Amino acid sequence: MGDTLVTTDEGHVRTIRLNRAKAKNALNSELAWGIIGAVEEAQANDDVWVIAITGTDDAFCAGLDLKGQGEDASPTSRQSTQLDDIHWVGRFLLTLRQACDKPIVAGINGVAVGAGLSLAMAADIRIIGRSARLMAGYPRIGGSPDGGLTFSLAQAIGYEQAMRFLLENRTVLGEQAVELGMAGEVVDDEALPARLAEYCQMLCERSPITMRLTKRGLERATRSVDLESHVRFELSNILRAFSSDDGKEARKAFLEKRPPVFQGR
Repeated sequence: MGDTLVTTDEGHVRTIRLNRAKAKNALNSELAWGIIGAVEEAQANDDVWVIAITGTDDAFCAGLDLKGQGEDASPTSRQSTQLDDIHWVGRFLLTLRQACDKPIVAGINGVAVGAGLSLAMAADIRIIGRSARLMAGYPRIGGSPDGGLTFSLAQAIGYEQAMRFLLENRTVLGEQAVELGMAGEVVDDEALPARLAEYCQMLCERSPITMRLTKRGLERATRSVDLESHVRFELSNILRAFSSDDGKEARKAFLEKRPPVFQGR
């Protein structure tokens, strides 16, 4: 996947680092599919017991790259895509939470917006930098939540708080993220890389079988919906939102740096 993603191993910990710093690690097709492929590869490697995901420089992931997705990097054939596609966004939750039974720890080192926030919330455990900013972002571009965020966020912080966070499009910093339940630990920004590595190594003091069975049990116990059907429902919603006149106006206003004028159609 070129230089957009960097993976490193330290003992039994594999760290997946988003590496489009100039774009705030915004997701184009290459980076997004690269993340999914890297998690799948780590899942298949018995020497990897714990997976860490973090960003480069001052951003975890700024969400969808609105300047363009670049060349299609999907590993599926064009025919397969036409027959059965939930795209990479829907696969974040399915891959990280359901298909991978190894603990995934997100080190939120900076801004996490939209699909970038979905990626962070799909992880099992989150450590956040004190000045990191979490934001839904969808209202600004006339979209609705995707990437499994309606499931993972409500599961983490409850229904009303999730509604408020998503619709108010508020910005939440590190300490408040922990207070809300969006992360489990906040550390000073400069301490995040070391703390992420330390925490993942601590997990590796457990048996990998114990960790995998624990995640399988928790994932099954806390899921009462068909996740694949749910992310498909999210995808159909955001496609409707983006194709509406209001959605087009929202994205135009966002790029023109002005307030949008909505007509309700």
